[in-house]
Amino acid sequence: MSDTARPAIEMAGVHKRFGSTEALRGLDLTVPAGTVCGLLGPNGAGKTTAVRVLATLVAPDRGTVRVAGHDAVRDAEEVRRAIGLAGQHAALDEGITGRDNLHLFGRLHRLGARRARERADELLTRFGLAEAGDRLVRTYSGGMRRRLDLIASLVTSPPVLFLDEPTTGLDPRSRQEIWDTVKELADGGATVLLTTQYLEEADRLADDIVVVDHGAAIATGPPTRLKAAIGSEVSVTLADPAQLAATAVVLSSLSGNDARIDLAERTVTVLTAPGVSVLLPSLVRELDGGGIVAEDVAVRRPSLDDVFLALTGESAAQETVDAGRAA
Repeated sequence: MSDTARPAIEMAGVHKRFGSTEALRGLDLTVPAGTVCGLLGPNGAGKTTAVRVLATLVAPDRGTVRVAGHDAVRDAEEVRRAIGLAGQHAALDEGITGRDNLHLFGRLHRLGARRARERADELLTRFGLAEAGDRLVRTYSGGMRRRLDLIASLVTSPPVLFLDEPTTGLDPRSRQEIWDTVKELADGGATVLLTTQYLEEADRLADDIVVVDHGAAIATGPPTRLKAAIGSEVSVTLADPAQLAATAVVLSSLSGNDARIDLAERTVTVLTAPGVSVLLPSLVRELDGGGIVAEDVAVRRPSLDDVFLALTGESAAQETVDAGRAA
């Protein structure tokens, strides 16, 4: 298999135990070169352990791990040369400038002094930190620190990047800046594995998503396909609550599922089965034929939050709140 055809990241049947905790239970993962893969899952699902195994920080107990064509156990040094890693907490020296941090990373990666300085200048300019480059990192905002930490992983222009929850705890503006940076990296041909608990983040950035729970992959595919597998939600809001029961009959007959009635909101809602569409024109005709007056008719496509909840039984919104508290 040629380097261009070989997946950039491969995990097959990977197990990892820490004492009595089995962090990975036969995890399978394949990421084609030049794509962004979003690794989703609740707290403790095994996302960070998977990244640590891929980055050669811990060895798997069993299974096969290959990164950029190299075995992560036998050829760990080759893997380290091929990757960049930005963890959950910025690995920066706050007592020196941003420029000096990048220069230090370059020297640690065995770049010559001149090339390390040149690379620091290139990255600061490319990612909008040139004006802040000579300030001490302790004066940076949280978003600037995360952006500097991310670009520090790019000093050697690695073809594979691991970003472990890079926007946790950031405000919306800073999060958008990180998203723009990730998009630029992907557009430049890098392979990115992104762990995140923000569903919008994965939806906007990832070509494919792998949902992990209890150390194993439970769903894989593009965001659109995962969402299509959940079905859609159709709701009708009525002027007359006396027509709720009749409306429920109409929605149930069109969708094949039981409809839910919310008397307080005067709303009837039904979740369609995957692959089943309730067309608004036919719904409106059925309602009109039954003399039912609707104030509003809406179809809501499923979100990744719905996918997350359906697959793991946990609310992604609550996971995000917990992560924010931890931060």
